Amino acid sequence: MKAIFAKTVYIGDKTSLKNAYVVFDNGRISDVTQTKPACEITGEYEAVTPAFIDAHCHIGLDREGEQYVESDVNEHMDPMILDADILDSLQMDDKAFAESVEQGVLYSCIMPGSGNIIGGKTVLIRNFARNAGDAFMKYTGIKAAFGYNPKSTLEWKGDRPSTRMGAVAILRNTLKRGVKTRELLANGKKTLDEIEPSDEIVIKLLNGEEHMRVHVHKEDDIIALLRLRDEFNLKITIEHAGDVHTRDIFDIIKRRDIPVVYGPVDSFAYKLELKNENWRNIRHLIDSGVKYAIMSDHPVILQRNLFMQMRFLRRLGVSREECISKITRESAEILGVADLIGTIRKDMLASFTCWNGDPFSLESYPAKVYAEGKEVYSE
Repeated sequence: MKAIFAKTVYIGDKTSLKNAYVVFDNGRISDVTQTKPACEITGEYEAVTPAFIDAHCHIGLDREGEQYVESDVNEHMDPMILDADILDSLQMDDKAFAESVEQGVLYSCIMPGSGNIIGGKTVLIRNFARNAGDAFMKYTGIKAAFGYNPKSTLEWKGDRPSTRMGAVAILRNTLKRGVKTRELLANGKKTLDEIEPSDEIVIKLLNGEEHMRVHVHKEDDIIALLRLRDEFNLKITIEHAGDVHTRDIFDIIKRRDIPVVYGPVDSFAYKLELKNENWRNIRHLIDSGVKYAIMSDHPVILQRNLFMQMRFLRRLGVSREECISKITRESAEILGVADLIGTIRKDMLASFTCWNGDPFSLESYPAKVYAEGKEVYSE
């Protein structure tokens, strides 16, 4: 059993503890206490934060130092690829992983890009693992995309839409076929052996057994998504929402109890559907009370700079503790792993970052990083 001491321990759940010890053993946190434990104290630090969790990125798919033709983000063969497994493209030798670990970003939800209407499975991984097998933690949903991106890929293979209504029609027809297939199964007119694997995934979406993680930026594209969500009673997460520049849209999302993975905040507005993007839009997100986490969308924003985006939340009055929660506890809750990571509490995985100073100061940096009880970085 070992422990570290910190003047401030950010728990991850919008709270902090002063002058406390984090005790860990066998990869788990065994105690968080202000009483000195009877074990080896391996270091004393100004602050400790839970491991950061990037809730939306493409790390290991768009890889540093590789040509664009090596990218594994978007499959071009068809606009509807429900059963593509992003793990099959993951390459852990992407040097961005080491850079992320150095900055305390230890977990990533990686997903296909948004060129397809449905791009495949999304998955939570360990950034510090040696290979894709060891990296895998859990599948987190099915990636879908609304807005400009799916209609911008006419040169790719398959039946590609040229309009937003065409893209939504393809998705709606797929869901309607899923409803009919589900009825045939329920009435005994078909068996599971007689349907395609992709049909099984559609039925899981319809049954609420799978989340649809939806790339969407503009306000009216979100309204179109909500119509589809209400029509088929889907479980969805809104990913991005970068062009939303009024509060009423976030109020609508809040009333439907839909979480948002927001961002990336620091990106260049490189397309028309981001013409209203501005960091000040975050005020509407905050004021609505909607549940949200912050993403990097790596490599759009380098994942190692995930925490840097918190400066905008701080400027808008969000507390240090709540800022930390947006890339720890709340990311974990949205991804369905809050029982494992996201907070520094007893029985959680011992994944945390030890800082030489105030994490919110530009002079500070991680002095040591622990991943599930093992030291993975030391300055």
